[in-house]
Amino acid sequence: PSLFSLLQYGLGTVVSATKASAGLPQAGDEYDFYRSFTGFQDFCESQGDNLLRCMSQIMKHHGCRSHMMNQNTLTGQEDRFDLMVDSNDAILERVGILLDEADGVNRTQGPVMPAGFQPPKIVVSSWNRKGSGSGGRSEMFRLLHAKNVARPQLKFKEKVDNSNTPFIPKIFIKPNAVKPLPSYFTNKQMHKEKPEDLDVPAALADFIHQQRTQENVVDMCAHPYQYELDHLMIPESLLSKSEPQLYKPVAETKCSFITTLEELAALNEKLCQLSEFAVDLEHHSYRSFLGITCLMQISTREEDFIIDTLELRSEMYILNEAFTDPAIVKVFHGADSDIEWLQRDFGLYVVRLFDTHQASRALNLARHSLDHLLTHFCNVASDKRYQLADWRIRPLPEEMVQYARADTHYLLYIYDCVRAQLLDFNHGQPGLLKSVWDRSRDISLKKYMKPIFTEESYLELQRKQKKSFNTQQLAAFRLLFAWRDKLARQEDESTGYVLPTHMMIKISEELPKEPQGIIACCNPVPPLVRQQVNELHLLVQQAREMPLLK
Repeated sequence: PSLFSLLQYGLGTVVSATKASAGLPQAGDEYDFYRSFTGFQDFCESQGDNLLRCMSQIMKHHGCRSHMMNQNTLTGQEDRFDLMVDSNDAILERVGILLDEADGVNRTQGPVMPAGFQPPKIVVSSWNRKGSGSGGRSEMFRLLHAKNVARPQLKFKEKVDNSNTPFIPKIFIKPNAVKPLPSYFTNKQMHKEKPEDLDVPAALADFIHQQRTQENVVDMCAHPYQYELDHLMIPESLLSKSEPQLYKPVAETKCSFITTLEELAALNEKLCQLSEFAVDLEHHSYRSFLGITCLMQISTREEDFIIDTLELRSEMYILNEAFTDPAIVKVFHGADSDIEWLQRDFGLYVVRLFDTHQASRALNLARHSLDHLLTHFCNVASDKRYQLADWRIRPLPEEMVQYARADTHYLLYIYDCVRAQLLDFNHGQPGLLKSVWDRSRDISLKKYMKPIFTEESYLELQRKQKKSFNTQQLAAFRLLFAWRDKLARQEDESTGYVLPTHMMIKISEELPKEPQGIIACCNPVPPLVRQQVNELHLLVQQAREMPLLK
């Protein structure tokens, strides 16, 4: 049978079961009268046992506790109900995981490692704080019992700024400027050198300086290239049809791995001589609070380049000369996140962006993914083996380098093809193509915004999860949310690594009386939860002391 027929059959069964459940007698439906007859009692008990047996089989099939029939283990209906709720949670979580896998996301799978790769075991945690005195160094690290890729943050020249303050653009020189950069940014180095600001992240030092001098925080957070993008004109050459230029075969195309400042500067000079190039990024977000851009791929008509952005993080800003030149087209696919990551990590901005994702949408193609465009225009099947790869790995294996370069190698040809089709689609008129240029410019205007914690932040997550809590549960959710945010910033870990949301909800609903109950709500137990279980227990106790209101 087809998947659709199976789904229809399953849905019909669920609907029938729901109707039968809704039709069960309730108080006042003469149930008590019929219950006085022995035959009716026997029938109800027989059917009840059948239902419990069926439920036990379903629970056992899904690996849940399944002693619904065990009178010694369960003392009443309340215990059975709790067991059923726990099983439902586990089954629904598994359904969510399977749906994610169907969409190409595997939450249960660890980072993809090439065969033979052994990530180093290192001591990490609390690394982002400076020690003081002779004992300072020993306070910088605590052991996490897990296999970890070496944390690239340890080598960054600038401390990662996880502070609960607005993001201040990192830019301090502005190539291709029509409107000069405000003096605040050009004097940025002077602000950092104030003695009282030396021991805080650069952006926090900027924020402190702004507060002291009463500079306008709106100007500080403004998009540095707002004026240039607002006044960006589209030349006739970019609105007219041209013959697509076929890509060179991968085997015949030089690929350079850029790891030094000299190589990066040479690449920038080369890019400045071109009329277009393609760009993509590889990102990591699980073992970092804000996320880390691990790799940048750039392709020209003749060459491919892979830039180690972990090694060159502090020098990447020099590419602004090419990235902000309006005479050079920068081709991305799905640039919404890329634009923000470039600003956050490197102070890079893009002027004259063309987003092939927006072009695909304007053309009403069947799907808008890069995979589909590669198949549709290039007859190339993308390699999905490294979709979940941990791009922090160094040295980067050759298989991952080849996977990364494929994302941009064909993109300029796709850019040629979609431009031609946009003109054909609109009978040679440039209106549709112009709309894609305009949408792409709007994406370039996006500004990176740091996640800011407020006393009401937890309410937004609660609304998204559509959870109804009583006062004690809501208090626990609020306290756990604040604890998770604080620890994630402090340890530079994602909130999902510190305490996944579904576990946080489980603890809030259960309100365990003992620390072991908190551990029981988490499977597997996050390392920082195991470390901090006593602190979590105090938070849950604090919530339990709240007046109970439904």
